[in-house]
Amino acid sequence: MSDFTHFDESGRCRMVDVSEKNDTSRIAVAEGYVYVNRETLGLIRSGGIRKGDVLTVAQIAGIMGAKRTPDLIPMCHTLILSGVAVEMTLDEGRCAVRIKATVKNRGVTGVEMEAITAVSVSALTVYDMCKAVQKDMRIGDIRLLHKEGGVHGAFHAGD
Repeated sequence: MSDFTHFDESGRCRMVDVSEKNDTSRIAVAEGYVYVNRETLGLIRSGGIRKGDVLTVAQIAGIMGAKRTPDLIPMCHTLILSGVAVEMTLDEGRCAVRIKATVKNRGVTGVEMEAITAVSVSALTVYDMCKAVQKDMRIGDIRLLHKEGGVHGAFHAGD
């Protein structure tokens, strides 16, 4: 079990001790999509979804999700985030809502999970707000695009 960072010598789960690590500037960017039909995309664009402004509500939900990541993912550390930005765009070609989240901090551990959580919570919110008009939406292609900082350095996803 010594090769697994989230288990102690007895095989019990634990949060990794990061107390000896140095603070570094960190950034993570993630994206994901909610695939909808043309009618739903048009309703989102025109503000015709009865629950309200889908993109703004989903954007706020994503920011809140990033801030609550350690409450949702058991072994995530509680972090002080210095910035969370969630961009929502309509992708006509894919017939989807594209969600992109950028999370920054200065600390001892990365913000990848916060960026991915922001995208995921935003996507769930889009689904919730639009489910009255379309039940067969798909949430997908959630991934880390980029990260910087820490001992592992930079990561850039391929296309």
